[in-house]
Amino acid sequence: MSDSPAARLQKLFEGHRLTPTQRRIAHCMVRGAAEVPFLSSVELAELAGVSQPSVTRFAVALGFDGYPALRRHLREVAPAERADAAHEDSYNEYQQAVQGEIENLRQLAAMLADPSPVQEAGRLLAASTPLPVLGLRAASSQARGFAYFAAKVHPDVRLLDEGGSMMDDRIDAAVGAGASALLCFALPRHPREVVDALERSRRAGLTVVTVADSAFAPVARHSDLLIPAPVGTGLAFDTACAPMLLGRVLLEAMADALPDAQARLEAFDARAAARGLFVE
Repeated sequence: MSDSPAARLQKLFEGHRLTPTQRRIAHCMVRGAAEVPFLSSVELAELAGVSQPSVTRFAVALGFDGYPALRRHLREVAPAERADAAHEDSYNEYQQAVQGEIENLRQLAAMLADPSPVQEAGRLLAASTPLPVLGLRAASSQARGFAYFAAKVHPDVRLLDEGGSMMDDRIDAAVGAGASALLCFALPRHPREVVDALERSRRAGLTVVTVADSAFAPVARHSDLLIPAPVGTGLAFDTACAPMLLGRVLLEAMADALPDAQARLEAFDARAAARGLFVE
C-alpha cells in the first residue's frame, strides 16, 4: 500500500459519507497534501472554493473537534516542511505546470505500490468481449488512445467517445454481444452524459472500471472499481499526463490477463511488415 502524504490523506477520508462540498474539500487536500498542513481554515476554504464554516463542518465530519485538531493531525501524516518551496519560487508559470505534473506522476507511482487494483481491473477488462471504452469531451483522447492500443491485443474493443441519444443503444448492443465490463475515463469538467452512461451501464449489468482525477469525482458512486490519477491545473486547460500513463498501465495489466495477447501482437507486426505500414 502506498505511504505517500496524498495516500495517507486519502485513507483518512475513507469510510466517511461526505457531502459534495466535503468531497470537494477532500479532493483539494489530497491534491495539495504537502501544503495543506500549513493552511488556515480560511486559506483552505479559498483554495477549495467553499466557505470557511464548510471547512469546520468537514473537520467535525471526520471526527475532529474542529479544524485546528484536523490540522494538527495533518502535520503528523504529511511532510514536516514544504519540500523545495524556495526552489519552486524561481520557476516560471510553464515550469510550475510541468513540476505539478511531475508531482502528479509521483503520486501515481506511489499509488501503484499496491498493484492489486490495477491487476483486478486488467482481469475484468480482459474477460469482457466486447470491451466498451467510454470517454467524452476532455477524456475522449484518453479513451481513444486506450482503445487504439487495446485493439491490438483484445479481440473486440468498442470506443464510446460521442454522447447523445445513441449512447444507450451502443451500451445495450455491447451487453447484447456479451460485454461484462466497461472502462471509463472521466476527467474534469465531468459531463452529465458520462454519469448517465455509467448509470445505464450498471443497470445493464456491466462492471464499471473508471479512471478519474479523484476518488471523490462525481463518477465515483457510479463505478465498481475507480483508480484515481490526478490532473494538472497549472495552465488554462487541465493537463492529464497521469491519467494517460495510468491508461497504459491498465493496458499492460489487461494484456497480462489475455492468454493470446503476445500472439496477437506478433500477428499484427507481421501484417504491418507485409503492408509496409511503418517507415523504418
